[in-house]
Amino acid sequence: MSSDPCTLFPATLHDGGPAAPPPSVRHPLVEQPLASPPSVRRPSAQRPSIPRVLSIAGTDPTGGAGTAADLKSIAAAGGYGMAAVTALVAQNTHGVRDIHVPPAEFLAAQLRAVSDDVELEAVKTGMLGTAEIIDTVETWVRAQAPRVLVVDPVMVATSGDRLLETEAEQAMLRFCRLATVVTPNIDELAVLTGETRAISEDEALEQAVRWSAETGVAVVVKTGHLQARAVTNTWIATDGSRHVVRSTRVDTASTHGTGCSLAAALATRLGAGQTPEAALAWATDWLHEAIVHGAELQVGSGQGPVDHARRGRRLAAAGAAAPWLAAGAVPERWEQPKQLTALPTGTASSAGSARSAAVPPVGPWTEALWAAGSQLAAAIEHSGFVAALVDGSLPAGQFAFYLAQDAHYLQRYSRALAALAETSQDAAAAEFWAASSRNCVDTELELHRGWLANRPEATAVPVGPVTSAYTDFLLARALSAPTAVGAAAALPCFWLYAQVGAGLPEVPEGHPYAAWLLTYRDPSFVDGVRGALEVVERELAAASPAIRAEAATAFLLASRHELEFFEQARRVTPEVGR
Repeated sequence: MSSDPCTLFPATLHDGGPAAPPPSVRHPLVEQPLASPPSVRRPSAQRPSIPRVLSIAGTDPTGGAGTAADLKSIAAAGGYGMAAVTALVAQNTHGVRDIHVPPAEFLAAQLRAVSDDVELEAVKTGMLGTAEIIDTVETWVRAQAPRVLVVDPVMVATSGDRLLETEAEQAMLRFCRLATVVTPNIDELAVLTGETRAISEDEALEQAVRWSAETGVAVVVKTGHLQARAVTNTWIATDGSRHVVRSTRVDTASTHGTGCSLAAALATRLGAGQTPEAALAWATDWLHEAIVHGAELQVGSGQGPVDHARRGRRLAAAGAAAPWLAAGAVPERWEQPKQLTALPTGTASSAGSARSAAVPPVGPWTEALWAAGSQLAAAIEHSGFVAALVDGSLPAGQFAFYLAQDAHYLQRYSRALAALAETSQDAAAAEFWAASSRNCVDTELELHRGWLANRPEATAVPVGPVTSAYTDFLLARALSAPTAVGAAAALPCFWLYAQVGAGLPEVPEGHPYAAWLLTYRDPSFVDGVRGALEVVERELAAASPAIRAEAATAFLLASRHELEFFEQARRVTPEVGR
């Protein structure tokens, strides 16, 4: 049988479930006949903050598709998930083994049990399987008229095999016309439109435009089943307008349930009141991250699931209050370079320690700093933000947020560098810090203005808490601590950016962030890093052991602030207008 992510029924399956019990039969755990009770639902006066979303689909005991994937996706997208089961499926990451289909009457009873008691913001349907099941769901939908109905019309497997018998397929085609939006794959789009399979994105979009205009139902066109490296999810509105959300293909076998998951997340965000553009942007970005990290779950040996909870765990970790440095990580008196060997805590990185410094240390003291902070350097190099920036999947709104925060940072960083120039007793160091301060304003901020020129809304973004915490930390050390401490705190901004730039692959033509990525390895910036290293090496060599220890602590904490600064953009909701 097919191992399509949401495949639950083979095309030849008939309803083989037991007959529905007569009305007088009582379930041993139910003290009343199995009949719908009088409606007790009290309609709410306003939309709740957490949307209530019903999934109507089959099961997957390995948790990757069907109702299991839907409920995880609904929770990840901020909703409260419920499920009405159309079929009990014995499947794993290699495919479907057996299916039990309860009577359609029992499905109808499940649906009535939910709608008699719960007011719904959205409904999402998956594999319905037979004409009788589809008709049952359609009858309920027409009676309830849900605010949002997202239909994942599971009709064709990724292999191209048809999953429904002709009668059921025709019923599905009718049912799709009741939807708010349908989310077909490329093959299912061809079935919907009665046309041949699209071989290009443009052809698929044109098919969707024609069908949407005819039916009054929006379509999300997904190009993941085409061959291009760049992939898109495009919302086709009924008036023919389009909103494109761009992403990139992930080389992985962990794609089981992607269709289910996208549709359920989209239903949840729409049910929460988001615009189609915002809902699709969020769902696409969330699912891309879930696919990227799916293999890490190590679930099954076939087509594995995506990691629905990855984003939630990442955000939870970002809010942890654990100290960034372990007790005793830095000695109270740093007498010799080799004393500084402990690594900071709370920076788990699957990459381990960083490779050698792209801009090498210039002496034993800066060499010791690099060794102590290498775990942080690795965490930044392999961070989700850098990965998304490099592969082009970073949402444009998140990149604009990063640029806006970087502009705030540079203004304050410039003040910290100017303060170092004032306090430094070394004439060459003072000139270096003063020149670096001027460069922040004259060169780097001008680059930001160019990037943000077409996004005026980004320039109005106020300074965020992560940026504020970092710059307050830098200014406090530059203005009130010994010069060696302020210099060590300022060093990561130079050194770690150069490290990221040196590790970048070749940037392909047409990359959305090509110009920005190339600035990370600009030769003049690398020269500035060398200058900063030379200044810090001299300051540490001349400092007392106690001040050196304070400087080492400042360097490590500033490095952790750098990691937070990079990652902060991925903690905001993707903006509209990718």
